[in-house]
Amino acid sequence: MLSLSCKYALRAVVYIMSKAKTLHRCGIKEIATAIGANEHTTAKILQVLAREGLVHSIKGPSGGFYLFPNAEPIYLIEIVRLIDGDHFFFECGLGLKECSEKKPCPLHHTYKAARNTLYQQFSSISVQQLSKDIALGRAVLKR
Repeated sequence: MLSLSCKYALRAVVYIMSKAKTLHRCGIKEIATAIGANEHTTAKILQVLAREGLVHSIKGPSGGFYLFPNAEPIYLIEIVRLIDGDHFFFECGLGLKECSEKKPCPLHHTYKAARNTLYQQFSSISVQQLSKDIALGRAVLKR
C-alpha cells in the first residue's frame, strides 16, 4: 500500500490547498499539527514537493508553503508518483515477479480489478476537490 510518507504528503497538500483561498502561507509546524505528523518528516516531504514544483514555498519569517487558489488541478496520483512511485498500481498483490494473465497468482484477478479501480480514482480525484471538504469542515486530516 502507500507509505506513511506518501499519506502525509497527500494530507499536507490537501491542507495547503484548503488554505489557498486566503493566500495563507503555511509553516511546517502548522502543517505537521494539522495532519498529525512530526515536523521533521513533514519538512522533508514538503522539500520534495516544493523542489518538484507541486507546492510553492517562500523562506523567511513571513514565508511558508502555499498554492494558488486557481492552480491547475493536482491529482492524487501526481503526489503518489513523486513520493512512492506508481509501482503499487501495477505490481502483483502477493509480490511475485512472474505474475501475469497467463501465469496468475491466486490473488491476481481480484487484486488487478481493485488496483485498477484505485488507480482510476487517484487519477481523477484532485487535491482541490478534497480540500473543499476540509475547508467546509466536512472532512478531517487527522484523528
